Amino acid sequence: MKKRILHLPVKKIYFDQIKSGKKLDEYRLVTEYWKKRLEGRDYDEVHVKCGYPKTGDVSRIEVRPWRGFSNIVITHPHFGSAPVEVFAIHVN
Repeated sequence: MKKRILHLPVKKIYFDQIKSGKKLDEYRLVTEYWKKRLEGRDYDEVHVKCGYPKTGDVSRIEVRPWRGFSNIVITHPHFGSAPVEVFAIHVN
């Protein structure tokens, strides 16, 4: 049976934090796009990718087990100065 994989391209700074275990969740804004990919879905693995690596470049991919997600409200410089609702995808 084919594995169900959620692909998450991230910036290098976040990739390094996830790889080291410092960053526990990867955030995505609650939008229709991400609702379709997360709500009511189940995956086998999460592939956290440093940008968009070339095929076969496994040094830029962290494979993690699927541990689900939470809906939370955060304030983060990446999303601006106002609090926003995000999906916190558990990657560590």
